[in-house]
Amino acid sequence: MEGLRTERLMLRRWLESDRAVFHRLNSDPEVMRFFPQRMSRAEADATMDRWNADLEADGMSFLAAVRRDDRRVVGVIGLAPVTEPVYDFAPSVQIGWRLLPEAQGQGYATEGARACLAFGMLALPEIISQCVVENVASSAVMERLGLRFRRTFDHPRIVARTHPHLLRHSLYGLRREEWLERA
Repeated sequence: MEGLRTERLMLRRWLESDRAVFHRLNSDPEVMRFFPQRMSRAEADATMDRWNADLEADGMSFLAAVRRDDRRVVGVIGLAPVTEPVYDFAPSVQIGWRLLPEAQGQGYATEGARACLAFGMLALPEIISQCVVENVASSAVMERLGLRFRRTFDHPRIVARTHPHLLRHSLYGLRREEWLERA
């Protein structure tokens, strides 16, 4: 999965030199508005290390989305296994993205996720994605990718008492046979 290229992006593992931008991405209030908390530098560093380790172990992960023209990291796009039994859709593989504010609204999420979807659909029976119900931008990307709305659910990792606005999520999915019909 590492090294996937699109017209404008390259997806690659996270580098030591990416630590500052990775922290900025994961601590930005706008980027993280649909997450229960922003990450500290230590949390961002640990997440970046875990995602690189996941790439080694699973052959997929959330990767650095790098613009090809200027080699700047614009966000994260990738695939990751969902294995925790708290999710009733586990085991599965999810597709996801997160972009810096200055990179949003330019089609990078759809472009990079489309490449990840094509990669994953070669071997996986289904790819899912999830987002907070109010996250209309991510839902729109899912629909542009051809993922179909499956249902809403209460996210098992969100505490309703402290984050009631983040509890309800939409689940989307695309089965390989659906993807092949479109391709």
